[in-house]
Amino acid sequence: MSAQTLINLVTGISAGAIRIVDLTQPLHEHTPLLSIPPEFGQSWPFKIEEISKYDDRGPGWYWNNFSCGEHTGTHFDVPIHWVSGKDHEKNATDTVPNEAFIGAACVIDAVADCQANPDFLVSRDYLMQWESKNGTIPAGAWVLFRTDWSKKYDSDEFLNNREDGGHTPGWEPDAIRFLADERNVKGAGVETVGTDAGQSFIQDPQFPCHNLMHGANKYGLAALCNLDQLPATGAVVIAAPLKIENGSGSPCRAFALVPA
Repeated sequence: MSAQTLINLVTGISAGAIRIVDLTQPLHEHTPLLSIPPEFGQSWPFKIEEISKYDDRGPGWYWNNFSCGEHTGTHFDVPIHWVSGKDHEKNATDTVPNEAFIGAACVIDAVADCQANPDFLVSRDYLMQWESKNGTIPAGAWVLFRTDWSKKYDSDEFLNNREDGGHTPGWEPDAIRFLADERNVKGAGVETVGTDAGQSFIQDPQFPCHNLMHGANKYGLAALCNLDQLPATGAVVIAAPLKIENGSGSPCRAFALVPA
């Protein structure tokens, strides 16, 4: 590849031939958090605290402290996040190869199915039907599950909790095995609070996207938005976690490059 390729990319962005689509939800004190049983450790909610704002605490500058769990808002999951991925090399946020942060996007549009059934699960057959229309999912791609769930982000519908837990879309285990083993994808991205379905604790194995994807040394993106602005194929996703030493993931700024 020549330097001209990179120059053409920048020129295309400047000229509007390539659009940048923000896939990131804003972080705020009401950012939804994954609900887990109270006997387990709990993630901190996002909190921001002003340090100074052009006042006697700091006359010329404005800044804040903030705190939150690693898996808050739009975030990047790395293999060490799950027990199945704990023994991989370079499996934490500070050691993951840079190549993990950029990949072609394959957008699986299941909006109608999820509107009809909030517990909808993508199956292996569903993915193969998508491939029959759009081509084979390439190795190293980000597979993004479009549900339009991100449009519920500021309401109780986003978590959709009931007495038996959350009711949000996700994946059948065979779909994840297909993506990780047969297609060798980079990872899976979703619009929901986490990469698995709300009822994934009753699946076998439990939490299949976490369990199988991280077990295969793959990655996850959660709480994405604006997937409705991406084509089925042809976009490029760029997303990276903070470089936390031995981190299991972090909030990230995710976006896509899309031909205009």
